[in-house]
Formats: sequence, structure tokens, C-alpha cells
Amino acid sequence: MSTLTAAAPSRLADLLTRVTGDEKHAPSAHSTLDVLWVLYDRVLRITPETVDDPDRDYFLLSKGHGPAAYYAVLAAKGFIPPDWLDDVGSWESPLGHHPDRVRVPGVEISSGSLGHGLPLGIGVALGLRAQGRLKPRVYVLLGDAELDEGSNHEAIAFAGAIGLDSLTAIVIDNQSATHGWPGGIASRFTVNGWIASTVDGRDADAIAAALRSDSTGRPHVVVAVTEGKY
Repeated sequence: MSTLTAAAPSRLADLLTRVTGDEKHAPSAHSTLDVLWVLYDRVLRITPETVDDPDRDYFLLSKGHGPAAYYAVLAAKGFIPPDWLDDVGSWESPLGHHPDRVRVPGVEISSGSLGHGLPLGIGVALGLRAQGRLKPRVYVLLGDAELDEGSNHEAIAFAGAIGLDSLTAIVIDNQSATHGWPGGIASRFTVNGWIASTVDGRDADAIAAALRSDSTGRPHVVVAVTEGKY
């Protein structure tokens, strides 16, 4: 099984330690690190040079209230200068405690208020479809507690009903949801017509395989279990 140390460059951990001042969200941020790295290193068709290419893949961080890992990955991949990590949240820093799409290259949405990413991702996917752009995929990263939001109930049902197969949701499952779901998170999606994969959220190879799997005709959700593996 691949781990972060095997899957990512050693300097990624060093970059992450440079992000300070929001330690209360450190577990939330660290739980996303492996998924984010696999996305940017193996899956997403986007580079610092193609952030405005209309045919790029689109990544939306719905779980935006703890963006330290996101910033570290963006720095490791050259989207932002590593020096930006040293003063996150300061008055003049472009890196806030919630990511800002206007100020941070490569960030598709300003996020932090939970429950908005998946509906926005559906809008992006529908817009691309209306423009005849069938190549780009849309990926949305959510936390399991976000699924308590009613906006996500509607988004899950709608995307499944219309067979929005350019959409992939990734749910970080650290068992922090208040209400849960009978049969687990994956069943919440499959009952609405989605294809679901459940993987170890620290196994880079399993994450990559799930994200690359064929979901023709239906949207896809990858549930990345990280509970107890911060």
C-alpha cells in the first residue's frame, strides 16, 4: 500500500509545516493531503500554464475551511510560490484561511462555507456540456460532515437523475458526520444512481485507480476513508 512518503515528494511535508496560524483545522487539512496529491500528481489535466485553458479539468475544493494541505500541494506543483506559505492569513497575503479564487492561481472557487462545492460542481459540468466541451472532468472534494447540508441532498439526487458522468465527487470519510447514512456514505450516492468506490484514504495507488475508473453514463463518487489516519 502506498503512503504519503512513498507517493509524494519529501518536501511536501516540509511545505505543509510552513502553514501556521490555523492549527484547529490541522486534522481536517491533513486528512485531505493524500487525495489532493494524487489528484494533482496523477489525475488532473491542469498545470500552472493551463489554469485558464477552457479544456482543462476542474477541481473544486468544497472542504475549504482547512486549506493548508491544498496550499502545500499548489506550492509543490508550482501554482503558487512556496514563500506564500509563510504568512497565510496575514493582512497582505493572498492565502486566506479560506481559499480565494480571485487571488490564488489555480483555485476554481472561493470556499469555506460548507455545502456549496457539489452544487457548484454540477453547474460547472452542465456549463461545459452546454458548450460542447466533453473532455474536461469536474472533481469536487467534500468532507463527510458536509453531507449533512441540504444543498448536497439535492445535488446528489439531481446529478444522479441526469446521469452527469463528467462529475466525480470525493468524500473524505473521517466519521465526523452528525447524521450518517444507512449502509454508509457510498450507499447514499448509489441509491441516487451514482457509481461508488470506497478506498483507504492513505493508499495513493487505490485512490488513483478509483479516480481513473470508468463511470460512463453516471456520476462517480470516491469515498476516501481516513478516520484514525490523520
